[in-house]
Amino acid sequence: MKILTGLMLTMFACIAVAQDPVHLDVRTIVQKEEIVVNAAGDTETKLVTAETVAPGESVFYTITFTNVSDEVADNVVITNPIASELTYIDGSAFGPGMDILFSVDGGQTFAAAGELKVTEDGQERVATASDFTHVRWIMQNDLQAGAQGIARFAAVLN
Repeated sequence: MKILTGLMLTMFACIAVAQDPVHLDVRTIVQKEEIVVNAAGDTETKLVTAETVAPGESVFYTITFTNVSDEVADNVVITNPIASELTYIDGSAFGPGMDILFSVDGGQTFAAAGELKVTEDGQERVATASDFTHVRWIMQNDLQAGAQGIARFAAVLN
């Protein structure tokens, strides 16, 4: 049985780009859902640090980025690879004020999910979530000094 540890999951960290890379402090956390019983005896689901992940379990990547400079950061782009051991969960990418694009070719090109194509057995078809190799978030506005942004996606361990 394949089990990934938290360290292995965070190795698939993101790449952040701005007008000057020293503008951004980028942090990635990887979590998974855990069902717990609360004080009232009810079960609830909460996100906990993904210390280990077993096949079939979902992980949630949260990328926070803060403009640590005194200047506005423009053209902010956050790119996160999806490990080959993971399958992106369709529709899970989120980022307020951002355009979200995907890659199916190892991060060489990016497009909206419905615009991507792959060739399989000599036939071209529309790419599905299982074909995605990277997620990219492009900020629509500048990131002011001291401001923070967030990007998130989920994947399941194969």
